[in-house]
Amino acid sequence: MQISGKTKVFGIIGNPVEHSMSPLMHGIFADALGIDMVYVPFHVAQGQLENALKGAYGLNIQGMNVTVPYKNAVIDLLTEVDPGAQALGAVNTLVRDARDDREGFIGYNTDISGLWRAMEEDGILLEKEEVIILGAGGVGRAAALMCGRHAKKVYLLNRSVAKANAVAEEVNNEIRRYGQGDITAMALSDYKKLLTGAENRYVVIQCTSVGLAPDVDKVVIEDGDFYHYVKFGYDLIYTPWETKFMKYVRDNGGVAFNGLKILLYQGIEAFENWNGCKVTKEIGDRAYRALCDRLECR
Repeated sequence: MQISGKTKVFGIIGNPVEHSMSPLMHGIFADALGIDMVYVPFHVAQGQLENALKGAYGLNIQGMNVTVPYKNAVIDLLTEVDPGAQALGAVNTLVRDARDDREGFIGYNTDISGLWRAMEEDGILLEKEEVIILGAGGVGRAAALMCGRHAKKVYLLNRSVAKANAVAEEVNNEIRRYGQGDITAMALSDYKKLLTGAENRYVVIQCTSVGLAPDVDKVVIEDGDFYHYVKFGYDLIYTPWETKFMKYVRDNGGVAFNGLKILLYQGIEAFENWNGCKVTKEIGDRAYRALCDRLECR
């Protein structure tokens, strides 16, 4: 589409952000639905987040995604935060606040629903599964909250057991409001306790940056015995296409997925929120194929 004075501007802020696949994805959505918009990556240097938000509002930018390292820090700079994002302690989607007495953006989180939709499409019914989450950072917290509300049992493993305990306590306080079960926090080094006498195989969600390009030879747990107990393995990384974690899962008879579908679905929800429209499955599939093609070219 030709850019004009009526073209709406959206974008993504982060540091780094030049590698983002989101412009390709949102461009496909916009073209397919005939929406006059552009989507731009904005590199926001350390210490410039508040200035970036004020500038974006002043330039009439309609909405933005937020990626690392600003998903937590952005919360205190918003006019309002959706309760779901507040519970997660992280925001990845900003919508321009249209109220006359407000100047800024409202924050949402579409990461958790993106993970849910990806797992649902892959045929994983969490109600029947025991889940191991590797990593207690922002993404691990989101995964714990989602799995804690649906899975039969959830174990949250982290190198720092103090961090795992703190996140588990926060998530447990949230999910108990809905009558759901507990998250069990453990030190990552104690993973063998989950294998002793275990007959069940787990859904394992890898929520750390270990294995992300260019450090593709790294994996959170090197012990091959662990992967005998993995039925489904989700690595939220999608570069490289197959991480070492995924390879270990597959080599031991499990089914492995990368994080590209999660990127897709969180992007669809953000786009629908911004534009008040519906991204059909056909459009979503088209965007997913384009993302796959782009990754294969890297």
